[in-house]
Amino acid sequence: MALFTRRATLAVPLGAILMPLAPRLALAAPAIGAAAPGFSAPDQDGQTRSLADYRGKVVVLEWTNHDCPFVKKHYGSNNMQALQREAAAKGIVWLSVASSPQGEQGHVTPEQAKALTSERSAAPAAVLLDPQSRIARAYGATTTPHMYVIDAEGVLRYMGGIDSIASNRVDDVPKAEPLAKNAMLAVAEGRQVAQAVTRNYGCAIKYAPAA
Repeated sequence: MALFTRRATLAVPLGAILMPLAPRLALAAPAIGAAAPGFSAPDQDGQTRSLADYRGKVVVLEWTNHDCPFVKKHYGSNNMQALQREAAAKGIVWLSVASSPQGEQGHVTPEQAKALTSERSAAPAAVLLDPQSRIARAYGATTTPHMYVIDAEGVLRYMGGIDSIASNRVDDVPKAEPLAKNAMLAVAEGRQVAQAVTRNYGCAIKYAPAA
């Protein structure tokens, strides 16, 4: 496995990479087949985005931390950008969510979020700024990346990993089963998601204290 940065190594113990983190953090996760938790948050341009605004469209949520080596794997390989563009071409709303509080790895200002989108040629519909970790807490998100797919009726249909190989190696991307992509396409096409809950992996999200 490629070397981690020191910060990322501290954030993600080896065991945490290889298993879902929700039980370890005692976060309540939403239920597949139930209404996805509602949210409202500002995006990189200061516009408030709410889940309710997208009723009638499939929505993908991608938790992100630009300094995380697992996130870098998927952006550095152009895998994440390709998924974002495929989503947009199919009328799917892709929302990247930055939930790190100020002072923690992954925290971004609106200006930094816009710069990162440009530098990486990323194509989300918006980057949601969640420095109080409210959206992350509502969804039980624990790692970056952590992926969720919500159908056009606002029902949660997928939560888990972006793919099946829990590594930060770019050369593993084409070898892995694209779990989130498969779920996204199934929901968009009105098919049942074959694997609705999968193992997520990545850098642990640093939560802001609960309000």
